[in-house]
Amino acid sequence: MATTLVTVHDVRRAQRADCTAAMLAIGTANPATCISQDDYPDYYFRITNSEHLTDLKRQTQEAT
Repeated sequence: MATTLVTVHDVRRAQRADCTAAMLAIGTANPATCISQDDYPDYYFRITNSEHLTDLKRQTQEAT
């Protein structure tokens, strides 16, 4: 069994790319499900069926 002496420099050089890398990101800045912060308490209480908690809803609206 033959052993080869490998230096840390050789390992790091093998792990690096020979050219520059490129990355493509595609996304939307304003998704269709975007909800303004002013409308969020109404939205949240409506989708969680918690509209009967009027005191908590009022406190949440005052905090925003």
